[in-house]
Amino acid sequence: MQKTDGRSWSESFATLLHPRVIAMLFLGLSAGLPILLIFSSLGLWLREAGLSRSSVTMFSWAALGYSFKFVWAPLIDRLPVPGLTDMMGRRRAWILVSQGSIIAAICWMALTDPASGGSSLTMMAMAAVLLGFSSATQDIVIDAYRIESAEQELQAMLSATYIAGYRIGMLIAGAGAIYLAESFGSSAEVYDYGAWRQAYLWMAAAMLIGVAATLVIPEPEHGRTDRHEHDTGHYLRFVALFVLAVAGFVLTFMLTAQIVDAARAALAETFGNKALAGFLVELVRLAAGIAVAGILAFAGVRGGLADRDMVVDAYVAPVHDFFERYGVALAWLLLALIGLYRISDIVLGVISNVFYQDIGFTKTQIAGTVKTFGLFMTIAGGFVGGILAARYGVIRILFVGALLTVLTNLLFILLNEVGPDIRLLYLVISADNLTAGLASAAFVAFLSSLTNVSFTAVQYAIFSSLMTLFPKIIGGYSGTIVDSVGYSNFFLIAAALGVPVLLLIVVAARRLTLKEAAEA
Repeated sequence: MQKTDGRSWSESFATLLHPRVIAMLFLGLSAGLPILLIFSSLGLWLREAGLSRSSVTMFSWAALGYSFKFVWAPLIDRLPVPGLTDMMGRRRAWILVSQGSIIAAICWMALTDPASGGSSLTMMAMAAVLLGFSSATQDIVIDAYRIESAEQELQAMLSATYIAGYRIGMLIAGAGAIYLAESFGSSAEVYDYGAWRQAYLWMAAAMLIGVAATLVIPEPEHGRTDRHEHDTGHYLRFVALFVLAVAGFVLTFMLTAQIVDAARAALAETFGNKALAGFLVELVRLAAGIAVAGILAFAGVRGGLADRDMVVDAYVAPVHDFFERYGVALAWLLLALIGLYRISDIVLGVISNVFYQDIGFTKTQIAGTVKTFGLFMTIAGGFVGGILAARYGVIRILFVGALLTVLTNLLFILLNEVGPDIRLLYLVISADNLTAGLASAAFVAFLSSLTNVSFTAVQYAIFSSLMTLFPKIIGGYSGTIVDSVGYSNFFLIAAALGVPVLLLIVVAARRLTLKEAAEA
């Protein structure tokens, strides 16, 4: 993790034309398309259907699969897909399966009207959860594919191209879905379920771009080997253990519903803050579910349900390797940095589209400015970040990205005070998205550099899960926080959340430099 790799500017730019770098554009598109169908586009749909702001932002929790994907990453890393793995290779086979599941989930959402009453919201939530799970699974495999398909020298530019494709996918699912819904006849004044149904069906069709890319890219030449690769019995028992643990987690949530409601009401009265009470109770509930799942998994291994060595190799070895390579103190510091780096960006992003609509911008303005123009600024930022990281080193650009994120988030306060001024919106989006692209390119390259190729899928899944877990939990309450303190104070809080990250980067850079010097 050198501060600079010594490349010239021409060499840094030349990496853009590498075939593997170009391939990541299309895989990034496939990864970026589903996420806004859970976040902003779905938020506008639900808002037009008459749901409250707090209910809309709570739907963002359907994407928590992104934050827990490390739980099933070992399964994806080891399980073959019958028929497909032998024909396509392990990585490509799983990418194709996850893409099929994404298409099915989007179609399910398209065929559900959230305003129809009855169980429609439950069905929509289940479809959104399936979409989040399937999309997170695709991310696991694409991340492993990216790291295994090229050497470290190409990772910064692979990250930049991946982000460019990711943002194009977001444009398709964000501006594309919004434009289609409005052109088919739905608006804030007149809700039309049929318009949103057609828009989401078109999004499902757009995923075929990713499917086509998966069919033509080559399988990585190197990756981990599994001593149980041809032992179906070991795999089935491993899956059974996973199902047992997940069942324990789900049952814990179901059986504690009444207790949670009572505890939430009691704490709300004690603290005088309903949002804080809900957060604390759900945090304890989450910890209890994880504890039950862990106990059942431990009991299953002790009882012989799954092969102990396989479980240790899947879950313990990747973690042990990380702490062994960096040492306990530095490893925990790096994990704290990973968990907090994107908190300011994600917490604000959950409610951004609702904010634009609330202060008076139309869906057409949101789509044209935030989604379309913002896309190009993010892509530009990604390439700038990739080139600068290749030229000056990842850690320096990581700090620059974090600092700019704090500063640009403050611009939203100005936009809230001024109101629906389209010129100011362009300025805010330019600064915010350029910064987001730069920071993301550096951060993805940073995470890739921390990964051991022997544990690619699992370690990167842990890193990227940790990256979004806490921010998304906080983000789910963003609507409630805005209702309590207003938009300007919310944006100030979001910016302040990014300040500790700057200190973490400085300390981590110093520790990494000392480690490299000691190993030299």
